[in-house]
Amino acid sequence: MDLFLPGATRGVLEAAADAIAHGEPAALALVLETSGSTYVHAGALALFGSDGRQVGWLSGGCLEPEIALRAEEAVRTQTIQWLEIDTRHDEDLLSGSAVGCRGRLRIALLPLASLAPWPALITAWRSRQGPLEVTLEPGGAASASVGMQQSVHRFEVASVPWPDPPPAWTLSIARPPAVLVLGAGPETPLLLPMLRLLGITTTLVERRPRWQSIGSDADVAIAQSPAQVLPAADGQFDAALVMHHHFELDREALAALAESTIRFVGLLGPVRRREDLFRVLPATVRDALLPRLHSPAGLAIGGTGPEAIALSIAAQLQNHLHGGRA
Repeated sequence: MDLFLPGATRGVLEAAADAIAHGEPAALALVLETSGSTYVHAGALALFGSDGRQVGWLSGGCLEPEIALRAEEAVRTQTIQWLEIDTRHDEDLLSGSAVGCRGRLRIALLPLASLAPWPALITAWRSRQGPLEVTLEPGGAASASVGMQQSVHRFEVASVPWPDPPPAWTLSIARPPAVLVLGAGPETPLLLPMLRLLGITTTLVERRPRWQSIGSDADVAIAQSPAQVLPAADGQFDAALVMHHHFELDREALAALAESTIRFVGLLGPVRRREDLFRVLPATVRDALLPRLHSPAGLAIGGTGPEAIALSIAAQLQNHLHGGRA
């Protein structure tokens, strides 16, 4: 029975680490090259288990059955399987699965049993010690590193089936984005899982007992004040959200964030609330925050209530973290 699971890069790597730790037979699909219009780009990942489990997508679903068959072969033979899928020709629009995209993917399928050291690398990657750097040679030599940690592998492998492969493919998988959430409220138990599905790591800072249970949805939960957390954490986060639904706690959080270097600060609540907060904050705090402050937090996508607010904030963060201009 097929089991399709959410699969941002983080989800795929975490699933791979879990499969390795439990000795589950599976293969990691690594996109080496792309040309033309493709669903993903070089460095994209997906996990295919011999039990039909799949984490991550390399197409809109039309190419996965073929990839899964080659993944089974990689697991059975414990060798790298090479796969090229080319849909750039006119006849591909009218035959087969009618993908509709005119592109080419070149993929390596790596048997997970040969990647025993990877769980430690994935832990280091998830904790943002650096990008995951992977080098794979056509002859089967491979290495992977995160920061100072490194592992080296030698795979059994058949000849690459396409002409003129490079001496090696070198791919860099960026460390996961990190968001600091200062304060919890009705939106938080909806927002945190949504960010996780997008591959974002989250740290919730909340010391009010009423809301601390929501911390189970975050990667890290800290029952301290922003002023206690931020000095040691500065430089670790790509964005911060202030969302206590409490005027004084939001004032405290903004004052602490003014001293940080976090480039995106989202403030929950209407413009009038921001203006009221700035009336009681020093001018130096206002001047430090305004160039990076997004208030009200979230994109104007319509709707009301916690669900719509959580979606709008997740959309804005996704846009910001991936270089959008909305």
